[in-house]
Order: sequence, then C-alpha cells, then structure tokens
Amino acid sequence: MRRTRKYRWMVRLELPHNLFARWLLRRGIAPRAYALLETVGRRTGRPRQTPVGDGLAGDTFWLVAVHGMQADYVRNILANPRVRVKAGGRWRTGTAQVLTEDDATARSKTLPHQWDKAIGRAMATQPVTIRIDLDPADQPA
Repeated sequence: MRRTRKYRWMVRLELPHNLFARWLLRRGIAPRAYALLETVGRRTGRPRQTPVGDGLAGDTFWLVAVHGMQADYVRNILANPRVRVKAGGRWRTGTAQVLTEDDATARSKTLPHQWDKAIGRAMATQPVTIRIDLDPADQPA
C-alpha cells in the first residue's frame, strides 16, 4: 500500500511526541490516557514499541489506528498478530485483529480519554479499528 502525503507529514509532526511518550511509558510515568503496544517487526523480527491511546476494557484492548493500513504497527500485526500491551503499568500479551469493517470513527467515540481521541480523529488519514484479545491476566506475560 502506498502512503499518502498527509500520512508522511503527520508522521513527521508526531515523531517528537511519540519518542517522548514512549520514553515516559517505558518508565511507567506517562498519563493514563496512553499505553504501549509492542509488535514484532515484519522484516526484522525485532520488538517494535508504539505509544497508543489506552483502550483497555477488561480482557480486551481496543485501539483505533488513525493511519490505518499505512501504519507500520498495523502492517506488523497483519504479519504476526501476537502482541504485548503495557497498560496500567503492566504488560499483557494478546492476539490482535484488524477490523476493517468496523466504523473506526464511531468506535473512537466509545473509548476513554476523549480529548486524546478527538486529536486522533483530526489527524486521521484512514482510520481502522484493532481489537486485541488479551490472554488471561493470571498468566505471565
């Protein structure tokens, strides 16, 4: 899939924020509106961490990828759906599924931390919903 001009510009603008958010999340001092998603690189096989909005709801983690299939972490999920999510200060493993038929804009309005979601909707290029079914909490991550 070819990446749009808007996507390329938004990634450049988001980079400093994402670097800082990732640094905070790794240390456990980020606002509760954020979580850290870890995928496996589709080419390198190495762990890739991306700050995302916290959409934890019990044993399910909901996320709207504002750049859709253009985002590297979405492409990584399509290649290997096993992921880890750090939300609420702890890591959980799970299996991600890209829901192309879901209304991503409507879904984002149901998630917590609406100020963050409103910014995401404004920046969105081709939003897509991702549902992560987390493994039971009593299993080690």
